[in-house]
Amino acid sequence: MRAILLALTVCSAVIAFSAASAQAVVTTVGSTTVGLQPRTSTIGSTLAERKTFSNNSGNVVLHGTGDYAIYWDPYDELHQEWLTNIDTFFHQLGEVGTSEPLGTIFAALTQYRDRGNTPTPFSAQYKGAYSDTSKFPAAGCTDPNPLAVGQEICLTDAQLREQLQSFITTHDLPTGMSTVYFLITPPGVTVCLDTAATHCSDYKLSEEEEEQGKRNSASYKNSFCSYHGDINPDSAAEGDTKTILYAAIPWSAGYEGEDFEYVPFAPANPTAYNQAYDCQDGGWSAEKGEENLEHAKELSKEEKKALEEDTAEVKAEIDKARALEGPHIEEPNQAGKGEWGDYAQAMTDVLVNQISEQEANIVTDPLMTSWHSTGGREATDMCRNFFASTAGPTGGAVEGGATANTETEAGDLSNTTVGAHRYYVNNVFNLSTHGCVGGVALIPRIVVPDRINAGEIAGFDGMESSVSMIAGEAFGPSGPPQKTYATFSWNFGDGTPEVTGFAPGAPTCESPWLSPCAGSAFHSYQYGGTYNVTLRITDVGGDTTAFTEQVSVTGPAAPSASSTSSSSSSSSSTTSTTGTGTALATGVPAPVAADAVLSHSLRTLASNGVVVRYSVNEQVAGKCQVLMSAALAHRLGISGTLAKGLPAGTPPELLIAQAIVVTTTGGHNSVKLLLSKRTARRLATQRKVTFMLRLMVRNANAHEPLTSTVLSDFTLYH
Repeated sequence: MRAILLALTVCSAVIAFSAASAQAVVTTVGSTTVGLQPRTSTIGSTLAERKTFSNNSGNVVLHGTGDYAIYWDPYDELHQEWLTNIDTFFHQLGEVGTSEPLGTIFAALTQYRDRGNTPTPFSAQYKGAYSDTSKFPAAGCTDPNPLAVGQEICLTDAQLREQLQSFITTHDLPTGMSTVYFLITPPGVTVCLDTAATHCSDYKLSEEEEEQGKRNSASYKNSFCSYHGDINPDSAAEGDTKTILYAAIPWSAGYEGEDFEYVPFAPANPTAYNQAYDCQDGGWSAEKGEENLEHAKELSKEEKKALEEDTAEVKAEIDKARALEGPHIEEPNQAGKGEWGDYAQAMTDVLVNQISEQEANIVTDPLMTSWHSTGGREATDMCRNFFASTAGPTGGAVEGGATANTETEAGDLSNTTVGAHRYYVNNVFNLSTHGCVGGVALIPRIVVPDRINAGEIAGFDGMESSVSMIAGEAFGPSGPPQKTYATFSWNFGDGTPEVTGFAPGAPTCESPWLSPCAGSAFHSYQYGGTYNVTLRITDVGGDTTAFTEQVSVTGPAAPSASSTSSSSSSSSSTTSTTGTGTALATGVPAPVAADAVLSHSLRTLASNGVVVRYSVNEQVAGKCQVLMSAALAHRLGISGTLAKGLPAGTPPELLIAQAIVVTTTGGHNSVKLLLSKRTARRLATQRKVTFMLRLMVRNANAHEPLTSTVLSDFTLYH
């Protein structure tokens, strides 16, 4: 937790670096109010504006969406590879809750509540895509910078709404506050909020601006990348069954890496059309976890002199190479040439970022009346162009290089993994810290005492845990929201009642804050033995996970013949563990064991196997085994031995990997269970597989060794 606070301090310092504020993003033009994503190179928001971010009336947020992608493309301008890239992202969004429950920006949306006061895990089910080939109507506006060649047209928001309503009616599609339509248009289609074309997805630069690389025109400053809106015929304050929620995603991906000999359009204004970074990261690079403006490296005096004396061809090559170091888009899904024979297949990574931002802003501010700042900034706008903060279950990372590729003219930075794909998506505002996050950290950690004596009071500290959403706002039936906090629950493994309370973080919990407080706890044990101490944390978004450590207590054994030590429950974010064992008539207890799987991916089984962390209280010998459903194994063509000795009623399980466990003393250790190459290859083709882990250990020195068996389920994803 202290590490998270330090990281967020750095995050806030970086955001505060840019005091310039972009135009308001909840924008009204004429009678149209939308949540707009303007083009901008500004990063983050000011400290003063972050403090105004609120939803004091408790207005509606969404608790799950069904997303439709509608491609309005009568001239078939959207290449199939672009559609594949976008559709894949929508599919991955539908699996965020299972494949990456805490590792994306969407995990942070659960903290945003309305008057119903229910933190609901993020859910976006992909309802599918449809290519609408309905002809475009007559232009409703004048494109400020039309393409020189192609089926260019300028459409107003009113025309998009009319077409969407007609499309929904024709196909008998659902409306209401749980459905969102993403209306995506191809290159050559400019969208404007008004007929006067004052706010458009396209813009015009003067010749001087072109030459100097500046963007000062009103046309540019009023241009946008995407927006979301609503059609609310009943003007229902919370929306109703007739409400249509939609996002307009016009083409804002530029044309980097494209060979215009193979496409039916070409740009008239190269700078305006080619460069699209201001609709992605604003020319900021999050490489090495820090936000820095992309720019060509300064030449030394010797390099400048050599450049002046070189040929025109060499100078042109050097200028081109230096341009690749400047502002550019990121295409983490670009992999070589595409079907068109050029390097444009992943240009839609820019659109994916816009879809991601609109999804987050629609969930938290569907009618533009809920969560935003007084300046109109919504959840992603507060962190606009901020990509470096990727706090997730294991800290996150920004991968890739800062310099653009020669062929694609784009970089390959990525900061988010969703399923098997990497993306570069804008961070989201965290109410708990007023910082920016690309995921949610929820990592319980326990500081346990050294060996203690029975009856002695010992301290157990959970404040080293990392909890991104440790504080939030909760609503009552009326009135403004009140502060609420994550809860910590302690199970000391000796049968005493759990200790549960709030843990605000820093400063430590003090009256008159909510109590009891349980970030730390004192406890004493009546009898000697080894006990499992479990800390379970539930953050303000409703996410919960637990961690177990062991503590040794010196003192008389309990009067019962069975062990006083706890072998009951040991759990983590990926396992649910139970232990069994029987004491000898002489009073010798079965060993105490606990385990947790550290592996996450089906793709790495061939090289890494399954890594298991286990703990025991004494010298033991035994086995650790990975089992899988015999029915699934048969379907995948995986062979093995049927596992014996499972509890009655357990479906048949196949033994697919095992390792010997031998220790000379109690404590923690880890073991790697290797699978056959054939089995690993078959499993790598699956999206998700649930396995059983069986840890069997016995007293190494007992005359009649007793066996303790720990069974747990764990799930790996592609």
